[in-house]
Amino acid sequence: MIDDAGRAGAGWTGSGAEAVRLAVGRLADLDRVVRAAACDLLGFASAVHGDDLRADAATALIALAATETDPEVHWSIARALGATCDPRALLTLVTLADSPDSDVRFQVAVAVPMVLDDPPAEAGEAVLIDLCADPDAGVREWATFGLGWLSTADGKAVRQVLWDRTRDVDPEVRAEGARGLARRRDPRALPLVRELLAQDEVHNFTFRAAAYLGDPALLALLDGFDPDDDHVAEALRECDPQRRERRDDLAWRLLLAVHRRRPDWAVSVAGERCDLDLELDISDGADRSGHWCVDGLLRRAGDDPERAADLAIADLTPA
Repeated sequence: MIDDAGRAGAGWTGSGAEAVRLAVGRLADLDRVVRAAACDLLGFASAVHGDDLRADAATALIALAATETDPEVHWSIARALGATCDPRALLTLVTLADSPDSDVRFQVAVAVPMVLDDPPAEAGEAVLIDLCADPDAGVREWATFGLGWLSTADGKAVRQVLWDRTRDVDPEVRAEGARGLARRRDPRALPLVRELLAQDEVHNFTFRAAAYLGDPALLALLDGFDPDDDHVAEALRECDPQRRERRDDLAWRLLLAVHRRRPDWAVSVAGERCDLDLELDISDGADRSGHWCVDGLLRRAGDDPERAADLAIADLTPA
């Protein structure tokens, strides 16, 4: 029996498929406005309906890009390809990055991080590095944001271009360069993040950049902000050795508590290179596994590692 929600869901999915079918049928239209609108529709359907439709949309957009010559349509292709989140789109976006139209290059800078794997493909890393030095400030800002903040790309070339952007004539580009360096724990970012924290308005990403650096020298500046704000609290924790030690101790006690209860299960706590959160992973060695943010799990348990272990095991164990 299908309830009303099921009917609505089926109808919603069906409307997405119909939108893709309609859009694909208009991609060969002689009017560039119609072709651009068809690309926009494919992007919208991809964003709203997700994985069920994205592959078909990406295939059609990539095929159109191979023959399309109009910059307005190129702009719509780039934006729609970003919405598909399809890694196959990367080579098409790399080609569009050579467009003489800055609006197209801007859209490429926005879209490329959305189609990158982790770690990113060399072609994706290279095109963002190139766009970071684009003549247009808007393109540089988004490329620097994509390379420095959204991607996990790292290495000498990446850090050099981020450092170069910290001396950009545009203040927004400079801020993205500083935050990108901080995310890689590059000590050159410390004085730059201090300057950003001293401004009248401070972006949430700047608090996170401070957290990545984890330098006690930033505490004096951070103490002037609301400690109940999640972003500020995270920066305070990472920059304060005592708070960080307490969090690490709780994570260690959580791991031990799970292991005591289920010594036959594989359990680990680890952190990603370009992330701040510690993650708890549990597997029973068969068909059940779970993944939790340690901070979130401990909050659920009132910062009690024993209770947090019970919650994780209950999450993993069928009722």
